[in-house]
Amino acid sequence: MANERPMVEFQDVSKVYSGGTVAVEQVSLSIYPGDFVCFIGTSGSGKTTTMRMINRMLEPTTGQIMFNGQDIHGQEPVQLRRKIGYVIQNIGLMPHMTIYENITIVPKLLKWPDERRRKKAEELMRLVELPLDFLDRYPSQLSGGQQQRIGVVRALAANQDLILMDEPFGALDPITRESLQDLVQNLQQSLGKTIVFVTHDIDEALKLATKVVVMDGGHIVQAATPAELVTHPANQFVRDFIGEDRLLQARADVTTVGAIMLGQPVTTQPGQSLDDAIKLMRDKRVDTLLVTDDGGHLKGILDLAALDTHYRRATSVADIMDTKVFAVREDALLRDTIDRILKRGLKYVPVVDDQHRLRGIITRTALVDLVYDTIWGKAAGEDGDGDD
Repeated sequence: MANERPMVEFQDVSKVYSGGTVAVEQVSLSIYPGDFVCFIGTSGSGKTTTMRMINRMLEPTTGQIMFNGQDIHGQEPVQLRRKIGYVIQNIGLMPHMTIYENITIVPKLLKWPDERRRKKAEELMRLVELPLDFLDRYPSQLSGGQQQRIGVVRALAANQDLILMDEPFGALDPITRESLQDLVQNLQQSLGKTIVFVTHDIDEALKLATKVVVMDGGHIVQAATPAELVTHPANQFVRDFIGEDRLLQARADVTTVGAIMLGQPVTTQPGQSLDDAIKLMRDKRVDTLLVTDDGGHLKGILDLAALDTHYRRATSVADIMDTKVFAVREDALLRDTIDRILKRGLKYVPVVDDQHRLRGIITRTALVDLVYDTIWGKAAGEDGDGDD
């Protein structure tokens, strides 16, 4: 993203209300096209105020906010808002309008012809798997979850690239909420929209966001990917906000194989003589060699059992190496591979990249340690507070 211009950029933005209450203080943040940014924090942390300044529902006291390279203060507020979708917690559907009329409010203001509006509304209804005959119904005839889907659809109707969502699922039951989270995540990824999302639910933020912005007292405490947030919390406030149990559980959820693998495993090549292979094993004090070609691609494995059985009838590593090697990708999540590794009972497993080049090994000991940490946390006394 180094060469990409931010879609939204906060430059030392502060918001001070009359009476001197500081809601946001010197916030600087870049939001890039395709980002899913979740603002999260305690009540009064400034998360909602920060988001509402993007479309000028609230005006910053100092600093600049840029939208697509232009200062929003140079844009008329109503015109600016027509370029930005907006979804709120209480949905905000007009009760006296049909679902079709609700969805096409902004396209109508933009003077889209009737045929184009109808086509867009039907396209969006199919996208969120709602019947087309719902278009002729009124909001009161739909369930809360269905109304919220319409709220999401309405924000997409005018093809805005930026969507603001202000705690949109906070009042919904857990099952409906999870369904709508999946919907929004899928829509964001498939349509390439940029979403700024306010929530008080850390699990929701970790599930949806590409970047989580943790706020406290009007300041950004940490802005990071979900993986970075749970593996490297910036301070104790972030740790407490995420929760120790969630931090431990999340380690396995976000940790990749590459993060705990050991580099530089002992290797040989197919053409090496068995005498040289035995010498290498002795020198490196290992009982197994991984076999790679000149390009570093994993070709097989050679262990002492194979050497002992076939030594007198073979001359090179290629003659007796086992080409059926179980390996895992370095970018694979441990949660998806840990059972497959442990159930095999292997002492270690080779780690490869997407070209099947050997990158390292992951040991059974490292996996077991991770499982213990996830279940029980640190061992007694490991934090330094135990008796000597």
